[in-house]
Amino acid sequence: MSQKSKFLATWKTLPRQLRKVIVSVIGFTLITIGLLLIVLPGPFTLPFLILGLVVLGLEFAWADRMLDQVKAQGKKVDPRKLLKKKPKNPEPN
Repeated sequence: MSQKSKFLATWKTLPRQLRKVIVSVIGFTLITIGLLLIVLPGPFTLPFLILGLVVLGLEFAWADRMLDQVKAQGKKVDPRKLLKKKPKNPEPN
């Protein structure tokens, strides 16, 4: 039996309310860290927000739906356009 399957078997034996509390604390902590990194100097804001949604999505359907929306919006972003420099307008003479 792999380590992951042992963890999942143990996780499913916990009462549902306890699982929700654990997931809520970890998920909202990650989201809070991500939101704080928006205003505080520091990198990696989005990974904390997305990871928080992934954790919350384990037990909450609303978080899973929100994560699906984030994935759909992320697919629309073209990284080539983000890195492309805009041409400078020539100065009028």
